[in-house]
Amino acid sequence: MKLSVSALLIVGFTGVATAFQAPHHVPAGVVASGFVKTKTTTKSTSLHVATGTPSKLKVPVLDEVCETTGVTLKRYMNEVAILNPEMTELVTLFGAIDTACKAIANLVKRSQLPSSETLGYQGEVNVQGEDQKKLDVITNDLLKRALRFTGRIGVLASEEEDVPVDLVNTEKEAVYTETDKYVCVFDPLDGSSNVDAGIPTGTIIGIYEHDENCSIDEECVGADCSAAELKCLTNTLQPGTNLVAAAYCLYSSSTFLVLTLGAGTYGFTLDENLGEFVLSHPDMKIPETSSIISFNEANTHMWDEPLQEVVGKWKTGKGKSGKSFSSRYIGSMVGDVHRTLLYGGVFGYPGDTKNPNGKLRLLYEGAPMSFIMEQAGGASTTGTQRVMEITPEFVHQRVPIIMGSKNDIEEVIEAYKAAGK
Repeated sequence: MKLSVSALLIVGFTGVATAFQAPHHVPAGVVASGFVKTKTTTKSTSLHVATGTPSKLKVPVLDEVCETTGVTLKRYMNEVAILNPEMTELVTLFGAIDTACKAIANLVKRSQLPSSETLGYQGEVNVQGEDQKKLDVITNDLLKRALRFTGRIGVLASEEEDVPVDLVNTEKEAVYTETDKYVCVFDPLDGSSNVDAGIPTGTIIGIYEHDENCSIDEECVGADCSAAELKCLTNTLQPGTNLVAAAYCLYSSSTFLVLTLGAGTYGFTLDENLGEFVLSHPDMKIPETSSIISFNEANTHMWDEPLQEVVGKWKTGKGKSGKSFSSRYIGSMVGDVHRTLLYGGVFGYPGDTKNPNGKLRLLYEGAPMSFIMEQAGGASTTGTQRVMEITPEFVHQRVPIIMGSKNDIEEVIEAYKAAGK
């Protein structure tokens, strides 16, 4: 990111750049903020929970990558908070996510060492009937603690927790308790079964607004107390259209953190020399048409007929684009979606005769990743319904998911409509 020659760097005794003299020729619509000139724009976000109307979010337009140390995640979130004071508390929340993802990345890297205590299975089965690896439990506890001690979370739900966890009405006080503004849902280590083979894994996070009027009287007892607690915990059961933010961390050749606040999708890469996530993929846009499919094609014979038909045409070059599609499938949702965002394509885990609702969870996998995909210009569907519009009926609800390049997803939707589904 290039600066005017007239910009004056002032360095304090700590050696940290603290200010720039703004050039006199800053054009209209550009804010001289922090280290660089930053344009701003206003974008419509998802529905606001309280009013049911689209909110307006001002975002810094960072459309190129800085050539020196870069724009860090902290800097980006601070810029957003300056432009949108009502979102200031998200800075603290993403600070915790930043640290947690770095810690999980280190755990994953060290997991195969003989001295590591993360190898093997915990000896327990989670609510989905899946064997829990030690790494699943460790990363879940790590992320849960990181979020809890921000003091900004009222309730959280995780793939590894049987039920949502109330972080407000508990005897254990958080470090800061000024607010319980948000609900957080997450999959602490998506694709953990692949760790032993060195295949990319990731963390998926969704953030909703919490009903601040939801509190439990400390003196309540019995059924009344249980009903009040249940009402508070159901704050997690919100459709994706209510998401305030979503993010994923990918642990692979590099550690990536990709996020959306409802106004575009931004990708950061961990610079291990600095210990900071640095903006590497500003305002990500997925190609509208692609030639890559990412499915577990061993299940093709069990899919719905419309999907079989569309994928069959793509393979033979008889689809709308006229391109012959190639297949790329990792088997780790975060890895497959990240590649799809960068290169275009269609990722899916559809329903089939064995698993009619697919295998991916709506609340902490489907909705957050769909939010990120849509904000990058893509689309996400079950085949018959937009994933973002589905209201979960229970925390661990599964849902068929097909997401990716907009034109290709439209082709899938049209096939289901033509079949009367």
